[in-house]
Amino acid sequence: MTEKKTLGMYDSFIRSGKETRATHYCAGCGHGIIHKLVTEAMVELGIQDRTVIINPIGCSVFGYYYWDCGNVGAAHGRAAAVATAINRAHKNACVISYQGDGDLAAIGFNHTFQAANRGEHIAVIFVNNAIYGMTGGQMAPTTLEGMKTKTSPFGRDPLTCGYPMHVCEVLNQLKAPVYIARVSVADTKRIMQARQSIRKALEIQRDAKGYAFVEVISPCPTNLGLDPIKTAQFCIDQMEKEYPVGVIRDLTATAEPRKPDAATPTCREYFENDESQAPAAEVDPSAKELRLKFAGFGGQGILSLGICVAEAARMEKRFTTWYPSYGPEQRGGSASCSVVISGTPVGSPAVDHPDVLVCMNQPSYERFLSEVNPGGTVIVDSTVPLNLPVPDGVKVVQMPAIDLSIKLGVPKAANTMMLAALMKLNVTGLKNENLLNALYASFKKKPALVEKNKELVKEAEQWIEDNLK
Repeated sequence: MTEKKTLGMYDSFIRSGKETRATHYCAGCGHGIIHKLVTEAMVELGIQDRTVIINPIGCSVFGYYYWDCGNVGAAHGRAAAVATAINRAHKNACVISYQGDGDLAAIGFNHTFQAANRGEHIAVIFVNNAIYGMTGGQMAPTTLEGMKTKTSPFGRDPLTCGYPMHVCEVLNQLKAPVYIARVSVADTKRIMQARQSIRKALEIQRDAKGYAFVEVISPCPTNLGLDPIKTAQFCIDQMEKEYPVGVIRDLTATAEPRKPDAATPTCREYFENDESQAPAAEVDPSAKELRLKFAGFGGQGILSLGICVAEAARMEKRFTTWYPSYGPEQRGGSASCSVVISGTPVGSPAVDHPDVLVCMNQPSYERFLSEVNPGGTVIVDSTVPLNLPVPDGVKVVQMPAIDLSIKLGVPKAANTMMLAALMKLNVTGLKNENLLNALYASFKKKPALVEKNKELVKEAEQWIEDNLK
């Protein structure tokens, strides 16, 4: 007797450095059956080369060892978000989100609900075995009433744990989904019905008709503590009683295929054709990497100041990154950003030890002063008391940015004063012309502010010449 080859799977599975034909699933688990139904439908529909399957955390996390198609890993519960991104970036793809009940119905439920509500063009295969299988058998959102698990040893009590979640019925309240079905793989007849629904979900993706959701009731002998035959009977007698199988919604006959988008330029074409964009970075090993940090309160223009410096660096064909960090407050909370400028590609946007530190308030000065590299420069607003020991080899310059901006009638322009200090002290290695052009470009929606900021820069530079040696 010859073994029938399963379509759509690799000829051999290379896991842990070994070549095998065995999966990692337990004996009697339904995942293997579902894998076969998915991949055979994928091949029969002629979409194998277009298919991308999302593998989040769960028993199916190693699905990429088996499925002979595109595979992308996802964080726990985030498969719908990843599937959405892939589908929107590559609209010819047939995207399948393959998730367990602990992944989809718990941590990932809102992602699933919102994707369904948006009608994303993805097929979701939802494996419901009523338990957290991969992590040891804890209670899942789909665990039945009275069912004992590692975290419900006396049985699930609806008064404290809620009722089993009926995901199909919840999604059926939404307008966008095209197809919703619940099937089972507990016996041969049910497997054939599951095959039809899974194929239908993939047909909808092939035809770009929208969101499809198939819940599959699947046995888990290991965590139920039963042999495979009794586990399959448990699915039929108890799980299907709670979760009736059948097609809940089928709008494929009236669903309209997604219209192809008008031709749009690629990212590269977009930037190359946009004259307002800075030129592409060029490798220059002689340009040493410079790491800058800008810090203060939200609302002081800290992030904008960092952007100006990063944009000026791009104008000089330098590799640069801008990395913000701020709290939830719109104004008044701590805010900072890191800028890296280099003649070679930047490895990390994080700046733990800056060469240049610009501080607009005392908390930032106290937080970051000790981290400045030897030979570095600190520019701090003059409202900040210099009551901390300065690291060896670090130069500290006080600049009355806040007071000057208030005096000149533009209290929100303290960051412009700090930019002038950067220019006059020449600590960025960038041309003043480019720093100014980056500043003016930030006011392109408010051109009246350009002339005012030119005046502010001149005033700040004059103060520096008169007061700083």
